[in-house]
Amino acid sequence: MSEISLISTTALKTISDETKSLDLLADSMGESFEQIVELIHQSEGKIVVTGIGKSGIVAMKIAATLSSTGSPAAFMHGADASHGDMGIIEKKDIVIALSKSGNTKEVKDLIPFIKNNGNVLIGMTANPSSFLGAQSDHILYTPVEKEACPHNLAPTTSTTVQMVLGDALAMCLMKLKEFKPKDFAQIHPSGTLGKKLQLKICHLINKSKKPSVSPKDSMRDVIFEISEKRLGATIVEHNDRILGLITDGDIRRILEHNSSISGITAQHMMTKNPVQINENFLAFEALKMMKSRKINHLVVTGTGNKYLGIVHILDLIKEGLDG
Repeated sequence: MSEISLISTTALKTISDETKSLDLLADSMGESFEQIVELIHQSEGKIVVTGIGKSGIVAMKIAATLSSTGSPAAFMHGADASHGDMGIIEKKDIVIALSKSGNTKEVKDLIPFIKNNGNVLIGMTANPSSFLGAQSDHILYTPVEKEACPHNLAPTTSTTVQMVLGDALAMCLMKLKEFKPKDFAQIHPSGTLGKKLQLKICHLINKSKKPSVSPKDSMRDVIFEISEKRLGATIVEHNDRILGLITDGDIRRILEHNSSISGITAQHMMTKNPVQINENFLAFEALKMMKSRKINHLVVTGTGNKYLGIVHILDLIKEGLDG
């Protein structure tokens, strides 16, 4: 067998083995899972997720996913717990301990403290008859026939099942809490996700740069205004009413089709009824609108349709909203 064939065969077998385990997980879930979700949903404390080794890494991810979707959670490393980190566990907290075998020494060492402290213990394990399984108040069963590792040693299938079950738990709690995009935005203020959910057009316009000309202003006046404000466009307004928009592209087209510009004024160059959006419009939605309409500028208005400024498509792209 060639190296390429060996690689492809191994990769496909790994995917197949892990997919089969996920099918087993789906078949094993039932009333007990629903009870655990309801228990956590009604809890007044946080969720402490713990584990060791690869299960510890998955536990860290589960805690992060829970926290970011509206269920306050914290990760506690199984090895550090006995050296002071157990102080993170408060009376009303629920502890989820991950261990494929259910007999991991570090996790076993935690259990007496958890029981004496009166915390609810949920064991996530592939071995319900293990020490963790026997001591847990509830079990999140992670069935694993074998690891995808050809020697059945490296945690592969088992960690995939743990990860998926953790995601299922987080998504169910998210539904019960009626966690909405606006809630997501509140705890994800930075990065592309946060910007897509809460960055508004009003945050991007420079209200000190409001290019504006009157209908009878000359081409020279228009060019000067566009150059000075550096937004590549200006509105045409009269008595505080927006009549049109002139872009630098409009000026080029006028110059291409006219040998003389004498007598050409703003009203001859403008695009009437330009696209306008309210200042509270989401920037991400504004970018989608500009792309669909194939325009580079939007006129921003406030209360009473008052002109506030112009936003350029590059202003939105620079914010990372194009991803």
